[in-house]
Amino acid sequence: MGTPIHTDAAPKAIGPYSQAIVAGNLIFTSGQIPLDPATQQLVTGDIRAQTERVMENLGAVLQAAGAGFAQVVKSTIFLADLADFAIVNEVYGKRFPSNPPARSTVQVAALPKGAKVEIELIALK
Repeated sequence: MGTPIHTDAAPKAIGPYSQAIVAGNLIFTSGQIPLDPATQQLVTGDIRAQTERVMENLGAVLQAAGAGFAQVVKSTIFLADLADFAIVNEVYGKRFPSNPPARSTVQVAALPKGAKVEIELIALK
């Protein structure tokens, strides 16, 4: 197994999982939903606000693991509604101004706590 990563700058795990695991030279983040790390509550607002919070959470986890968005090689985006794709893409894209990672985006039936978006990443250490 790898080394678990934990930071108070991102939401605590809401189940039996780590915020991320470092295995060799790879960092695997758990999916982040738009929880405020201070309150553990879903942020209020539209899909833009939710996606911003998710990306901030992911940035904090990557930083705790010794990386940043520039080291991300693969991402998966889970959306409750694919109609939100353009806005999510815009917010997400700001973190990857050049050489964006490989990515999959899928619509799902539901996400934890009623979130509209969840994103997970794989990055190089």
